Amino acid sequence: MNAVLPAASLWPVLFGLGVGLTLMFAFGLPPVLQLSQVPPLRVIRRDVGGFKPVSLAVLGVGMAGFAVLLMAVSRDLKLGGIAVGGFAAAVVLFAALAWLAVKALRRLVNEATAPRWLVLATRQISARPAYAVVQVSSLSVGLLALVLLVLLRTDLISSWQKATPPDAPNRFVINVLPEQAEGFQQALKQSGVQKFDWYPMIRGRLVAVNGKDVSPDDYAEDRAKRLVDREFNLSNAAEPPEHNLIVGGAWKAGEQGALSVEEGIADTLGLKLGDTLRFDIGGIQNEAKITSLRKVDWASMRANFFVMYPVANLPDVPATYLAAYRAPDRPGFDNALVHEFPNITNVDLSATLQQVQTVLGQVIRAVEFLFGFTLAAGLVVLFAAVTATREERAREFAIMRAVGARGQLLRQVQRAELAGVGLLAGFLASILAVAVGWALARYVFDFNWSAPLWVPLAGAVSGALLALAAGWWGLREVLRRPVVDTLRRAAQ
Repeated sequence: MNAVLPAASLWPVLFGLGVGLTLMFAFGLPPVLQLSQVPPLRVIRRDVGGFKPVSLAVLGVGMAGFAVLLMAVSRDLKLGGIAVGGFAAAVVLFAALAWLAVKALRRLVNEATAPRWLVLATRQISARPAYAVVQVSSLSVGLLALVLLVLLRTDLISSWQKATPPDAPNRFVINVLPEQAEGFQQALKQSGVQKFDWYPMIRGRLVAVNGKDVSPDDYAEDRAKRLVDREFNLSNAAEPPEHNLIVGGAWKAGEQGALSVEEGIADTLGLKLGDTLRFDIGGIQNEAKITSLRKVDWASMRANFFVMYPVANLPDVPATYLAAYRAPDRPGFDNALVHEFPNITNVDLSATLQQVQTVLGQVIRAVEFLFGFTLAAGLVVLFAAVTATREERAREFAIMRAVGARGQLLRQVQRAELAGVGLLAGFLASILAVAVGWALARYVFDFNWSAPLWVPLAGAVSGALLALAAGWWGLREVLRRPVVDTLRRAAQ
């Protein structure tokens, strides 16, 4: 079936320009404003002139604008709030934990027994606590995006795919008459369909709650109005559906006058355990009490119902049957079934399921493509954070070399410092990425998801390796620079 796609617009281009300009103003304008106000004497004396408050104000406005743009990109208040709040909390949390780690570092390392390179690396970090906090925070934020993308690519998307598995039912058949039930099931089995959902389907309208008549005017929410204004699809079964989870009360097989209600519709209509519902089923008034609440996985493509009676039979209640199954890949199967049972309605969901799987594949490829850009951006952040103190490191290393320290010792000090910063940043980023991923899975994608235990360890190791790689590239010439040249630059 051909679909007419909407015409392309300039909105994505304008939106991209807005994001780019916001980022440029947030992170590029403050240094430019500061340069414009640098006193001429600052060129000769580095202790003259400081950071101007106006730059901080512009930075704050830019960050606020970026948060608004992030909310607009998400096009969902909850998703945008989780993203903005997660990253904002991440920056504060990373800075606080990094500060505490730096403060505790000197106490944890015993200078009397520890190797010289570890003692010197510890002194290097603790001597510049502000720089260490900035480095750990920067690396952690960059790694947070990377780890979160990895989790999205593997666990969250995998959970999404499992919610609609490849063998999910692709046929829903309704209006099977009671006298056709045995023959219809036999026809399915003879065709090779051994696994299928089979439930009575009863049409009923909710007319009263706790003895009080209800109408759409009793509810403010539009969904609640629509639910009360139409008939429900009710059903009954002695045992709860295997793909439903009892989250409240208890399902007692064969309990008369009992109901099991889906928790979502219970929240929408303000229902709770113990409430009595009255349904009008084909002119027959049926009243029962809510004894259990169920969590229904609507994405499973299985037969699901808002309300179910926990009994095997409902006498004197008009009902037809519903079947949900995966049709065999055989030409003419549907036509033969409809020919044998001409009154049934056969709903083919093959195209819908195929489209869902196609979209999931495209999402996976898009996430993988985005991962490459995020990895490149993360490496740039790592490089910038590491090289921010390059000249100061060069001066310190030159002094140590001048007093007799060997190059091998200084390389060990440099690697230990970089690895320590990367290890801490990766560990913190992984922990928070797991928390943000859980929030996305629970409150946005509506999945039950738990991260593997190896994520924090893998994040810490990855952070250390990336920090070592970026540090080697950014500081590779520090140890090779002549001592005299470095001291001359520092004296200028």
